Amino acid sequence: MVHKLPRRKVLTGIGAAGALGVAGCLDGQGDGGNGNGNDTDNGGAEIDYGGTVRYGVLMPETGDLGSLGGTMRDGALLVERQLSDSLDFDVQTGDTETDPSAGQSAAQSLVDSGMPAVVGPAASNVNLQVTRQAFIPNQVVGMSPSSTAPAVTDLDDDGFIFRTCPSDALQGPVMAQVVEEDLEGSSTATLYLNDDYGQALESSYVDAFEEAGGEVMNQVSFEAEQSTYSSQIGDALDGEPDVLMVVGFPQSGITLFRDYYSDYADDWDGSIIVPDGLIDSELPGEVGNDMEDVWGTAPSAAGPGADFFADLYEEEFGSAPEVFNAQSYDAAAVITLATIAAGDDEVDGTAVRDAIPEVANPEGEQYGPSELADAAAAVAGGEEIDYVGASSPVDFDDNGDQVSVAYDVMRYQGGTIEVQDTIDFEAE
Repeated sequence: MVHKLPRRKVLTGIGAAGALGVAGCLDGQGDGGNGNGNDTDNGGAEIDYGGTVRYGVLMPETGDLGSLGGTMRDGALLVERQLSDSLDFDVQTGDTETDPSAGQSAAQSLVDSGMPAVVGPAASNVNLQVTRQAFIPNQVVGMSPSSTAPAVTDLDDDGFIFRTCPSDALQGPVMAQVVEEDLEGSSTATLYLNDDYGQALESSYVDAFEEAGGEVMNQVSFEAEQSTYSSQIGDALDGEPDVLMVVGFPQSGITLFRDYYSDYADDWDGSIIVPDGLIDSELPGEVGNDMEDVWGTAPSAAGPGADFFADLYEEEFGSAPEVFNAQSYDAAAVITLATIAAGDDEVDGTAVRDAIPEVANPEGEQYGPSELADAAAAVAGGEEIDYVGASSPVDFDDNGDQVSVAYDVMRYQGGTIEVQDTIDFEAE
């Protein structure tokens, strides 16, 4: 049974992310529709659009994030499958291998093949390089479902870079709040991946934890995919902090947690908290431990169309969606609708970029994932729409970031991941 924790206020003082307040909970709206009563079939509508919807999907199908990248890819491919009876698609995929150089090569292949927009990349260290070297110079829209580094907000991108996930400028304070209120921790240590994602999230967490009056005892970085992390874990746990915050990806996480349970878990009576990069349903089985002392946070699939998306995804792929799958779906849905809104057969990245606010932000009638075909038909007919998604309302600010986001507070229990609470935020 999942224990539901009480809803709380958000920690303040999150710097560049701006002031936040608790928004109305989206629970109860995920009924397969969007709250407007227009529950319709998921495909088959007659869409007056003679062009081809083209987009790339650039995900880490291998490497440190490989266990999650395949499901994120599938979330983006689901839009094509959902609408294939009504629209012509040209969708191409690429594997970043969770590596900036490989990601750059795969991204350039998508650019060279004429893709005006790309869902991805996933990892922030890959996304920052790919956007700067491939997407922005070639005027290609990049829309990442999971690149959470705060640096993405400040890219000099001429409006071409978006993301359907929130910034880690928000997740760090959320994690600090969970440590303080749920784990009752007054001291912490950090063990973090030495890249853009790990460094930025660790810094955000440390700043929020110290601002709340907590003590940060040790800050230890590590490199990806090493043969052992025992010494780094020992350094982080020196002095016995109440809570260890670990930032990484699943492939490294397997080794790290095996070392932790083999060498340290019996002698340390604290708890561990991890972010989205280590929320993986397969991790306990790979580690060989139920990991019940590990809590986590991750951007939630708490949009109005969350339930419909989850059912459609499971029907298509035979398993429940994982973390960031809904964000991938929403990115592909927005790109599809923006392509239709742009109107021409050979739509370029500039046209897609300019049309994204027209189909995603609050103007016109709302359509969710269950009405995606109807949304496409309405756009093709020149109507104003507001796409509300599986992961969130999918409203973009001037930086291409999300206006409203939600985080799940999770815990590994019995070899699975169970959501304890969902906290919703809206930028003021």
